[in-house]
Amino acid sequence: MAKSKLKSSTRTASRRASSKRRPLPRARVKAKPRPSRPRQSFTVSHHRDEDFQGGLRRYAKYRDLGMNQATGGMVQAHVIRFVPPCRPEEVSKLHFHEVDFQMVYVLKGWIKTELDGQGAITMRTGSAWIQPPRIKHKVLDYSDDCEVLEIILPADFKTVELE
Repeated sequence: MAKSKLKSSTRTASRRASSKRRPLPRARVKAKPRPSRPRQSFTVSHHRDEDFQGGLRRYAKYRDLGMNQATGGMVQAHVIRFVPPCRPEEVSKLHFHEVDFQMVYVLKGWIKTELDGQGAITMRTGSAWIQPPRIKHKVLDYSDDCEVLEIILPADFKTVELE
């Protein structure tokens, strides 16, 4: 019985000592203000062959997925269907895009592209890559059935031709 009283009083003394400790002051971190983003709305785009239209390049047809309007200009997303046959003298023009973000995903076929600092790379169905802002690049070749999904921020961007 004496032992249990001793344990009990030791626990109580320990609690008293811990309650006297002062907590360390917390460092105050100011949260960065979140940039205001345009209001977004629901949109859906179902595949229809007639939706592919001419666009930035003559050797490609573009199917707009409606993201530009749905995001108030924050995002552009489209499927690019390359027109066969590939003519390297037409497609292999060095250029870059003034964007904040650009991602490409190969839906069908393959595309061979050259990116500054990376060399020539053949991307196949299922390949995805990010092209950092203003990276110099050019298309070298593509299969007759090549289709890619491209997502770009912001939706309105400039392409700078270098050749």
